[in-house]
Amino acid sequence: MTTGYGEHDSARLFAEREKTALLPDAWPARRGPFSRDRARVLHSAALRRLAGKTQVVGPNEGSEVSGVPRTRLTHSLEVAQIGRGIAEELGCDPDVVDTAGLAHDIGHPPFGHNGERALNAVAQDCGGFEGNAQTLRILTRLEPKIENHGLNLTRACLDAATKYPWPRMAGTAKFGVYEDDRPVFEWLREGAPARRQCIEAQVMDWADDVAYSVHDVEDGVRAGRISLGELTVPSERAAVAELAAKSFSSEPVSALEDAARDLVRLPVVAAVSVREYDGSTGAQVHLKRLTSELVGRFVSAAVTATRREHGDGVLTRYAADLVIPPRVAAEVALLKAVALRYVMSDPDRRALQVRQRQLLTELVSTLTERGAEALEPEFVPSWRAAEDDAQRLRVVIDQVASLTDAQAVSWHRALVGWPPLSG
Repeated sequence: MTTGYGEHDSARLFAEREKTALLPDAWPARRGPFSRDRARVLHSAALRRLAGKTQVVGPNEGSEVSGVPRTRLTHSLEVAQIGRGIAEELGCDPDVVDTAGLAHDIGHPPFGHNGERALNAVAQDCGGFEGNAQTLRILTRLEPKIENHGLNLTRACLDAATKYPWPRMAGTAKFGVYEDDRPVFEWLREGAPARRQCIEAQVMDWADDVAYSVHDVEDGVRAGRISLGELTVPSERAAVAELAAKSFSSEPVSALEDAARDLVRLPVVAAVSVREYDGSTGAQVHLKRLTSELVGRFVSAAVTATRREHGDGVLTRYAADLVIPPRVAAEVALLKAVALRYVMSDPDRRALQVRQRQLLTELVSTLTERGAEALEPEFVPSWRAAEDDAQRLRVVIDQVASLTDAQAVSWHRALVGWPPLSG
């Protein structure tokens, strides 16, 4: 365990028994508690299910030149790797940040953020739906490792995976815990400053932003939906900057336009933007170099700024905050806006998203009506123990959120009887 962490950080809510299947002469294990946490998430069914859940381009979408698009699983692996690299530079425990990166999206439902919006709309009577709150619920309750305690991770790893350390409240769209999960939330946040992320969560959050912005643009270029050359056109550059200011940044539009102009002048960006992507080896090399150099740029900038602010000591938990230079924050916001404008805002995609939300809404309604007979076995005890309609609705939401994109379509076809995603 890295220096800077103590028994409070490595504590588990539930005391576990020693392993009993080891050979009598087994060599003493040297793995620390955070390494064990990483293994628990890595081997979880919840993480594996992310292979079938949409990141930006769905698991079965893409043009002939798009290759294999990223899923929530590959995105999570990339976030974990980027975060681990930052942690090693700052003195955070790499396994804590790695675990948080692997776990940060396991609460996402079918169809990505679109599915999240649909489930939130139908879950208002039981406290709404939020992917980050669902992540905590899976880690501490639903994933079968320790009965009634989920994966029973350490306090430090749970806190690092908590992107929004507060409950649902008026005027705040994002939150990190449902009301019936408050006891474990209060335990993991014991001693933490209110509403403040630990530095490991901040590293995970920045790694998520970096991976999301760079890799989603890469997938969009491969799919033929994004041309970075558009940023050389003043009107398009202005439109992207306005979208970035509206959705991802507090910087003025003029500053974002300047950042976009500088970004497209970088040699690695210019090499991709001067020609349309055609899937050739040369095009792939240029695109991969762009991805690698931008990730390195954004990671290095955060590490450098944080070290200049806090020195070269070990930075853990609440001893420091990650520092993100405004310039690179603006560049990341612009890349997010590029993906939003040219991929997520496409009319055909918006029409598909309407059908996806309809599918999930009807699936929740049908499962609520049919009850235990239609649920997977692990959800049946919770359904039968539910004391009211709100608790039963939460069980159905847990069930639907666990499905992959393809499973949601298949379940809808079997239970409702018609496929709303066709045609």
